[in-house]
Amino acid sequence: MSEPETFNPWTIVNLVFTHLAEAGLHPVLGEAGDPAIPATALLRALGIEPGRNDETVASASVQDELAQIRERMFGEA
Repeated sequence: MSEPETFNPWTIVNLVFTHLAEAGLHPVLGEAGDPAIPATALLRALGIEPGRNDETVASASVQDELAQIRERMFGEA
């Protein structure tokens, strides 16, 4: 049996957040719940297992990336 394909749900969140911001929308994180939960469901619906859960929204690398996106899109530091 082959290993299941995996993908980090937070990568999906980042992709969608960036896409929405680039389209002129103002997405927010966390106010409506954990976005990784629906991202995980989407991956599973597409036959991909969620993976790399060590990289959550609380991780330094994700926080840095989000800060860079906010700075680019909204001029916030």
